[in-house]
Amino acid sequence: MKRITLFLGHYGSGKTNVAINYAYHINKKGKKVVIADLDIVNPYFRTKDSQGQLEAKGIEVISLPFADSNVDLPALPSSIYRLVEDKSIYSVIDVGGDDRGSYALGRLVPYVKEENNYDMFYVVNFYRPLTQNALDAYEVLKEIEKASGLSFTGIINNSNLGADTTRDTIEKRIDEAEKLSRLSNLPIVYTTVEEGLKGNNEFGLKLQRRPFD
Repeated sequence: MKRITLFLGHYGSGKTNVAINYAYHINKKGKKVVIADLDIVNPYFRTKDSQGQLEAKGIEVISLPFADSNVDLPALPSSIYRLVEDKSIYSVIDVGGDDRGSYALGRLVPYVKEENNYDMFYVVNFYRPLTQNALDAYEVLKEIEKASGLSFTGIINNSNLGADTTRDTIEKRIDEAEKLSRLSNLPIVYTTVEEGLKGNNEFGLKLQRRPFD
């Protein structure tokens, strides 16, 4: 487990939910966790929506100043530098969908590279329109790497159909995830599954509710 973990993926991949659950996962190990929301792409589903639950577990939340509005501006709070400067914390960073969102990482990249104690996970949902097969997902992966200036270290297969997800839904996209792994030469770190459907060697997710759900 690296000190800094970044979650990137195409719009609608579910990376925010994965990042939040990963923060809980680290927290359960007794680590001091700070989760940051750098999503400048999607103003409708933010880490800030779960801030109360996260802070109740002792997880600090750093979010953009307009995270609770529909304003979409590429401004970053100065507190964001704590993620790379404070070596006593485990930083979980939720970065906006696709290559445009990954530009938000720009100010942190030199520090992340210098410390070299990070994982950057590509979160992919093979049921989303622009990542329905391994080749398309790989093209998005390379676009994000180019925009962010960092290389992915692993894949998180988060294929789902929301509330309509079944075991069959998950298993039908395992082959595409494995194809993507071969194309990119990256390991599949997790296959994520809602807690009620979780099987062996899968990462169980507690689904986060948005204020308007």
